[in-house]
Amino acid sequence: MRKLLTQGITLLALLGGVSTYAATPDPATELNAAQQAFINELVSEHNFDRDEVAGLLAQAELNQAVLDAIQRPWEAKPWHQYYPIFLTEKRLAAGLKFWQKHADSLGKAEQQFGVPAEVIVAIIGVETFYGGYLGNYKVLDALYTLGFHYPPRQSFFRSELKEFLLLARDEQLAATELKGSYAGAMGYGQFISSSYRHYAVDFDGDGVRDLLNNPVDAIGSVANYFVRNGWRPNAPVAIELPATPANAELASDGLKLTATVGQLTAAGLELPPEHAELAADLDAKVFRFEQPEGADYWLGLHNFYVITRYNRSPLYAMVVHQFSQQLAAARKE
Repeated sequence: MRKLLTQGITLLALLGGVSTYAATPDPATELNAAQQAFINELVSEHNFDRDEVAGLLAQAELNQAVLDAIQRPWEAKPWHQYYPIFLTEKRLAAGLKFWQKHADSLGKAEQQFGVPAEVIVAIIGVETFYGGYLGNYKVLDALYTLGFHYPPRQSFFRSELKEFLLLARDEQLAATELKGSYAGAMGYGQFISSSYRHYAVDFDGDGVRDLLNNPVDAIGSVANYFVRNGWRPNAPVAIELPATPANAELASDGLKLTATVGQLTAAGLELPPEHAELAADLDAKVFRFEQPEGADYWLGLHNFYVITRYNRSPLYAMVVHQFSQQLAAARKE
């Protein structure tokens, strides 16, 4: 009897285990529920047609290449492998040609927004080689893939998918045909959908905010993005520091400028002689950039931080800064 009782208890335990397992949410069911919630939001909050949104999602495809790409961004490379990708003679020559061709629009943007022409030219050059590499991923597929199949950042990309559908509706764009980066960025300046909606400007006055095919609108929109994110006209971006032990000790990770020049100086910051009189109240941070042997050290200031609002990477901000300086110097020759 005790043996039978034990077997009965064991059987009940097994049945309980089966019951518990069966109650585990099915991934396909969870995905469908998430998509239904997404559709409901667009219908209730933005007056989309339910069938239209459902139809667009049905056309979206999971793209494994997108998932692979987001896990190996260029900004994960060390500095000495990163900057040679962008700081090339070929890109410099293309940048000077772009500057020459659009000199009037760049001058207008510099005057209206206070953002130097060389910074705008550098951004467009780094992002798309002046329209040469606009991206080959379908934006709908990329955002669907990351929004519903990439848990680490699904909230962000699901929001961007919503912004993309709003953008396509507002600007009368074909949502199923647009192409961009693996992260869904589009056009000359590689704006994500939310940035396109909030910062794009019709800079040539033709009544259309076209960042996909119109470099003039891209020029004005990049400048507008910077000024809306706090760019300070005629203010420095970054200062190269001597590679001393004191400066190495002050270097830290992160993007936020966590101290002032005065505080860093009190802690041992060593500035180059030509910048010895740098205002003590400026927000600043010492950044380390890895080289094969040792490192470069730079003092990032407010406008350096503003560049990181375009791409959250100190490597990106530094390559944009150095490229802009190359462009400015070559333009004067």
